[in-house]
Amino acid sequence: MSTALLEVQGLCVDYPVRGAWFRKKRFLHAVSDVSFCLHAGETIGLVGESGCGKSTLGRALVGLVDVSRGSIRLQGVEIAGTKNLRARKKMCGKYQMIFQDPYGSLNPRLTIFESLDEVLRLAVAAPPRAVRREKAAALLTKVGLKADALDRYPHQFSGGQRQRIGIARSLAADPLFIVADEPVSALDVSVQASIVNLLDDIRRETQTSFLFIAHDLAVVEHISNRILVMYLGRVVESAGSRELIADARHPYTEALISAIPRVDQPEHQRIILQGDVPSPLSPPEGCTFHPRCPYATERCRRETPELKEISPGHCVRCFRAFGGQ
Repeated sequence: MSTALLEVQGLCVDYPVRGAWFRKKRFLHAVSDVSFCLHAGETIGLVGESGCGKSTLGRALVGLVDVSRGSIRLQGVEIAGTKNLRARKKMCGKYQMIFQDPYGSLNPRLTIFESLDEVLRLAVAAPPRAVRREKAAALLTKVGLKADALDRYPHQFSGGQRQRIGIARSLAADPLFIVADEPVSALDVSVQASIVNLLDDIRRETQTSFLFIAHDLAVVEHISNRILVMYLGRVVESAGSRELIADARHPYTEALISAIPRVDQPEHQRIILQGDVPSPLSPPEGCTFHPRCPYATERCRRETPELKEISPGHCVRCFRAFGGQ
């Protein structure tokens, strides 16, 4: 493939945890050593249980969360930890975010045009207001809304319509890539498919890249070219979407796939994981998944597996997938 649009290497995000003054300072490791590449016009799906670090990773990519260690390079330019305000303003138009909550992501005191115009005015040479209004109307049309919505307020729209407005706002800066943080989880099932299809149409038309975050693997399978599976802050498996669904190698991925309803296989076996996700404040030694893994061995309890490529483009963090190596 061509040179990657976005290159993430060894990304870590740690949150300090308050405690008694005489205790050793502790950190919550929300994201640990995540690496991947995103190419132009590609959608990468990011899945995992709640609390695994998906949203933190997405926010770190767009500068909403400070990176503790690691590198984020956009078109070869390092953007992780950039403190220069002028440089950040120049780069921020190249990446945007669609938030999970369509009700809380729009300012209720601003009209739809004013919300879009906040982004349009960030351009280095912002066009006149009349031109910006024309572009705002075109953005609403692109996401399936009428131009007369510009002078209305968020409370006058349904949840699905508000999410379309949020998508229009993310497109206002003509970004190179967009982080979609569970954009359909707060919507009715009847609306989810239309939003997912809209995002896929935008990707095809504009060649904008997406990091699509969700906990529903069925939705991610539909929209993604590749899928990353996260567990307790780490990527445990990554592959093309079709290959991952057809030939998952990590026990956690197998469990997620077994939860997908299959019309053609109504009797398929559901894998029920035992126990709860360990606390990221005190993760287990060795493989972090071993307390819930039905195949765990003594080695899994002692050693931490690396993320290794077992076939072209298919990487797994599991000793069992390595053939016991």
